[in-house]
Amino acid sequence: MAPLKEQTIFLNARLADGSLVDLTVTDGRFSAIMPVQKASSADLAGIDLGIVDLAIVDLGGQLVVPAFVEGHIHLDTSFYGDAWRPHIPCTNGFDVRERVAFQTRNLAAAAPMAERAKNQLELCIGHGSLAMRSHVMVDGSVGLTHLETILTVREQYRDLIDIQLVAFPQSGILASPGTPELLEEALKLGCDLIGGLDPASFDRDVKGHLDVVFGLAQKHGAGVDIHLHDGGTSGLFQVEEIAARTRALGMQGNVAVSHAYGLGDIPTDALLKAGEMLAACGVAIMTNAPGNHAFPPVAALREAGVTVFSGSDNIRDSWWPYGDGDMLSRANMIGYRSGFYEDHELAAAFDMVTHAGAKALGLAGYGLAVGASADFVTLSAQHVPEAVVAVPKARTVYRRGRAVAKDGKMLTH
Repeated sequence: MAPLKEQTIFLNARLADGSLVDLTVTDGRFSAIMPVQKASSADLAGIDLGIVDLAIVDLGGQLVVPAFVEGHIHLDTSFYGDAWRPHIPCTNGFDVRERVAFQTRNLAAAAPMAERAKNQLELCIGHGSLAMRSHVMVDGSVGLTHLETILTVREQYRDLIDIQLVAFPQSGILASPGTPELLEEALKLGCDLIGGLDPASFDRDVKGHLDVVFGLAQKHGAGVDIHLHDGGTSGLFQVEEIAARTRALGMQGNVAVSHAYGLGDIPTDALLKAGEMLAACGVAIMTNAPGNHAFPPVAALREAGVTVFSGSDNIRDSWWPYGDGDMLSRANMIGYRSGFYEDHELAAAFDMVTHAGAKALGLAGYGLAVGASADFVTLSAQHVPEAVVAVPKARTVYRRGRAVAKDGKMLTH
């Protein structure tokens, strides 16, 4: 006898193309997507001896979109929900080493990490992110302590959100004794990717830094996601080196460069070449459209075929006080800073926090399609461009077909 099933039929769902459909979710996955006018009484009645629990929800024409993808965040260093910590400016322009020193000082006086991580997770889930990539500090300064805490938190929230973890050497790899060994242990403990940080300016050894990163990735079958803040020709050179390694090792589709500020301050002809190279090598680019930095030109890179995705990055931490955990708001910010006004441009910004993010993270079974996990968000908007511009706060978040958050607040856990 076949096992009993749970089924929910969501009536009158508006898709991105404006069509109205009924969505059937069976055991947490989309099992049917039918135009409203074609739904039969038998479909709605759920006549199936194998169904033990049937529910019907009328969405009333609300826009239904896939759950958002938070492609870059730091669960271990946010102070969201903790006491307010005034921002400390760098003494002479942006300096990664100085910011790391400020972070160390602030973390020493912060609330317990697990508490802060949970606050940030629930903020993100509440706004509709059900997949996430978090970078977690693993280096000679903190050892594996941050990772051990975040691994526990990840397990506690596994039914609500899928979380990839990046072993992130915040204090450098070569500059921080013992870090290569710690990064390898982090992969053994459960990290999904190996990270890096400014190979040229921080470790001052691009080859040595990348030898460790890609060596560990190859040894353990892990992905790579490297922080790269260096600008101009130095930043471009490091992007080229990362791309070359990716192609040589056959890691296309498994490597990302986060921030890549250098792509935002190079000549147009150099950018076009870089875009072609990144697309050919299968290296994705993450940008959060930071307020006081040049950032990768989204439209030009997408046109070249590069996967460009986004994340909140820091939320109320030692790097800046901003961040609301809402990836729809992040799409709005990307569009605003990129000069996106036309509907297709606004849709591109939205793609960065949904399908492009899912591609960069290698998520299987993503989207509004039969067989995919029923992770979606309902919005009070007529279409995607309006949603990006208006950023409606009235929304419901569904995880495997069950409501888990409404209007920014968690309903379960």
